[in-house]
Amino acid sequence: MGTHNDTIAAIFDEIADLLEIQDANPFRVRAYRNAARTVGDLGSDVSAFVQRGMPLTDIPGIGGDLADKIREILDTGGCEFLRRLQHEAPAGVGRLLKVPGLGPRRVKKLWHALNIQSVQQLMQAAQDQRIRELPGFGEKTEHKILEALQRFAGERRVKLAVAARLGEALASHLRSTPGVERVEIAGSCRRMRETVGDLDIVVVAQDQARVMDRLARHDDVQEVTASGTTRATVILQSGLQVDVRVIRRESLGAALIYFTGSKAHNIVIRRLAQERGLKINEYGVFRDDEKIAGETEDSVYAAVGLPWIAPELREDRGEIEAAARGELPELIDLRDLRGDLHAHSKAGAGHHSIEEMAQAARERGLEYLAIADHSPRASTAHGLDAVRLAKQCAEIDSLNARMEGITLLKGIEVSILDDGDLDLPESVLAGLDFVVAAVHGGFGLPREKQTARILRALDNPHVNILAHPVALDSERETYDVDMLAIMRKARRRGVALEINGHPRRLDLTDVHCRMARDEGVWVAIDSDAHSPLEFDMLRFGIGQARRGWLARDKVINARTLAQLRPLLRRSRRHSRA
Repeated sequence: MGTHNDTIAAIFDEIADLLEIQDANPFRVRAYRNAARTVGDLGSDVSAFVQRGMPLTDIPGIGGDLADKIREILDTGGCEFLRRLQHEAPAGVGRLLKVPGLGPRRVKKLWHALNIQSVQQLMQAAQDQRIRELPGFGEKTEHKILEALQRFAGERRVKLAVAARLGEALASHLRSTPGVERVEIAGSCRRMRETVGDLDIVVVAQDQARVMDRLARHDDVQEVTASGTTRATVILQSGLQVDVRVIRRESLGAALIYFTGSKAHNIVIRRLAQERGLKINEYGVFRDDEKIAGETEDSVYAAVGLPWIAPELREDRGEIEAAARGELPELIDLRDLRGDLHAHSKAGAGHHSIEEMAQAARERGLEYLAIADHSPRASTAHGLDAVRLAKQCAEIDSLNARMEGITLLKGIEVSILDDGDLDLPESVLAGLDFVVAAVHGGFGLPREKQTARILRALDNPHVNILAHPVALDSERETYDVDMLAIMRKARRRGVALEINGHPRRLDLTDVHCRMARDEGVWVAIDSDAHSPLEFDMLRFGIGQARRGWLARDKVINARTLAQLRPLLRRSRRHSRA
């Protein structure tokens, strides 16, 4: 049971790649692709489902065949179906699909015409100017391929949710070591960066050797690349590097600051220390040879004249100056959220009934939940037309009449069309509690037209939230817009911008969250949950909000439902401002 979600996801992704090159049924390709994303984004390890006797088919999008393959991977570490596909095409060919600008047809041409079977061979062919000679490519395409290869040849980073899951599993393993007092994840994962290059873990223990032995024996550790009495570096099966440092309790605060970073933040802190005749390192704060602080983070910051600074803010973006002035924001916390304003049901793209979603939201302490399935143009998401939407609204009314502890809101995630119109008429939208508008197509529009289309959509009197305001999916489509213009229109209209907590979304970016704060724009932190498990993704939305300096009073779903309803009505009164 040492195989983790990312291994299963990688196998399913490669199967999808190879099927796509073979021109297999698109629905079959999509099933593997979606399964890879679902498994990769799960907050808990798939093996835990098996150990607890839970059916794998309870995982959204996992049917009987996929469940059998997951069990095979868990039992053997591999998949016979993938091995058969690899015999039909070199495994490296599938990886070429990850290069921007290359689809299955072009990959097949590169393979058959130039015998390109790996990313390295593709790079060499582009440098040798051999790609431009192929039909359907040309000099411009060759240049774009070369640029993409050079851009993505840098550091390998993984999504925050994946790094957090791997880090928490390893931290839990180390906490069970006799004599260990505390284990903390540090680094960019603690700062809640959208992606993580490696993991840093700080362990408080007296017996360092026992910790190092326990670390090396973890199922997910593939290789120990360095090991000493107080520090070790290991590589996990996913390829992610983990650096573990064992320290004494009296150095915990200093070590957490040192290993959390960012580097730029720590440089400024050390400079402040030097100005006071002090020295700061991972062991503490020293005046000459005397240690004056270090057991807590508060004591380290106090030594340089500052209050404690939240990890998410430690990027040297003005947080040290704000701390010195006593102007740090009181950041939003997961416990502050009273509701979720963007979730899906099996009537649309979701996998569970409205009642099941409501029960899961209630179990997580939420007081209200907006069901926002897609509108008709989102055909792949089983978009709801006016008739199906009316039926869903009646179901919500019925559920509200008998469910206790949570209120359901009638909503829709309506597509913004290329001209800025919405995918449902105003007469239909007027009967809803809540409308989420989003761009789902036309990503290639020029910046001016893309911006104008969204601004026009915001003029619709029924829009309450703009979802995916920067990109639809961090792994797929993005689009270019004037965010300042959109924010200022949203502020005038009383429309909130969404921070989507799903690991493939995480928009707004932290920079745009800060901009929204400065511009006085409301923000909604939502899960975009397609299953009960995905409500756990709210914590990543909270992390993004905290990186953007957002306080509770800037987040509309940190309000009670009674406080929220006037804001929704206000946005409609401000239409066409």
